[in-house]
Amino acid sequence: MKESTLLKQALRQVMSGQVQAAADPYRPGWHLAPAVGLLNDPNGFIQHNGRYHLFYQWNPLACAHGAKFWGHWSSADLLHWRHEPLALAPSEAFESHGCYSGSAVTDHGQLTLIYTGNVKYADGSRTAFQCLARQNAEGGFDKIGPVLDLPAGYSGHVRDPKVWRHNNHWYMVLGAQDLALRGKVLLLRSEDLLSWHTLGEIAGSGLNGLGEFGYMWECPDLFRLADHHVLLCCPQGLSAEADRYLNTFQSGYFVGQLDHQNARFPHGDFSELDLGFEFYAPQTTQTDDGRRLLIGWMGIPDGDEFYQPTVKQGWIHTMTCPRELTLVAGKIIQQPARELQQLRSMMQQWQGIAGDAPIWNITQAEVEIETEHPFSADFGGDLQLQWDGEWLRLTRNNRRSGLPEQRLWRGNLRHLTVLSDRSSVEIFINHGESVMSSRYFPALPARLTLKGDRQITLRHWSLADCVIE
Repeated sequence: MKESTLLKQALRQVMSGQVQAAADPYRPGWHLAPAVGLLNDPNGFIQHNGRYHLFYQWNPLACAHGAKFWGHWSSADLLHWRHEPLALAPSEAFESHGCYSGSAVTDHGQLTLIYTGNVKYADGSRTAFQCLARQNAEGGFDKIGPVLDLPAGYSGHVRDPKVWRHNNHWYMVLGAQDLALRGKVLLLRSEDLLSWHTLGEIAGSGLNGLGEFGYMWECPDLFRLADHHVLLCCPQGLSAEADRYLNTFQSGYFVGQLDHQNARFPHGDFSELDLGFEFYAPQTTQTDDGRRLLIGWMGIPDGDEFYQPTVKQGWIHTMTCPRELTLVAGKIIQQPARELQQLRSMMQQWQGIAGDAPIWNITQAEVEIETEHPFSADFGGDLQLQWDGEWLRLTRNNRRSGLPEQRLWRGNLRHLTVLSDRSSVEIFINHGESVMSSRYFPALPARLTLKGDRQITLRHWSLADCVIE
């Protein structure tokens, strides 16, 4: 009965708000965004029976972090997406305060979701259940219910299961907080997805040579890349330093070797995945052709997010573009998924002194910049990029305080790929050596203005809309 009520409320919000949201000039043309309400973590990213499925944390009832549903898109090519039936609504006692993040697998040919049921109590305490749901013939999902209660020795903050198959067993990593309020990642094993055995902690504060490293680790994702294993995670509680950990919460990775049997993951240092203002909760999948693809949330869970102007239009946040991952010399390289090149049209090219460059429309565009010399770029008057020969600085005014804020990268700059989409910019540095992803809200149509007195080479493509059916 509660599920019926929730679905009716969600449908009412979509029907009453989608026209206004769709008419917002800041609505992306080729990034995924919610029809109405708030979107955050990507969930259940998978290629199943040749078709990509992307689920997502969604509050259709308000631009707020309330009890989360799972929305659902699918695509044959990462370009043409369609809305699928709503996957999960927080209707049961074991998920009363939200169907939190999780993953998807194919089990005996059936698309199966593993997610966290979040429960909060009147006294301020909370618990969490890891839950299962299986797709039915109508495209919806039937809930099996909890398959794992809260593990002993941990607070109610245990969530975000990522599941994969290895040597005839299912494995799961879980983000967790122990009773000493230290962030951890747990490894578990199952024969059938229904009964799980905790193998131990494989990463976290105080493990593998780390000291104190945050009070909660969210959104773990563990996978093989080249000859190593990579653990993505989002440690909360890292103190900002002069040139890193500048967002409220961080998203990054460790490279190491997972010992499935003994639950050990010796690894190297933590590296941030994205150095922009908005990036969090990434999730990856292995494609049928062997690539590792990543999609992240172009947002950060903090108070500044609600000062974005789209809130007044009834929606907030987008996903990043899909990215291909490779591992080179122990470092993740991220590049826009090759499929996105099909959105290109009207290529323009220019070479000369940066200050003489044409002022191009970048409302929906891809721009390649080749130079080793200092220059600056203004994105629609709302975001600035400056390269001084040592530091690349991305600067804007904070939407809450109005004060300038910046994000930094240091290295030897040779090449930039800039993907822009009405209210977002993703900057790929040196063919994916690092990335800066950010929301911005320029005067439209957005214009790219360059300054500098040295040589620069530019290429520009207009980008078409993706299709939402």
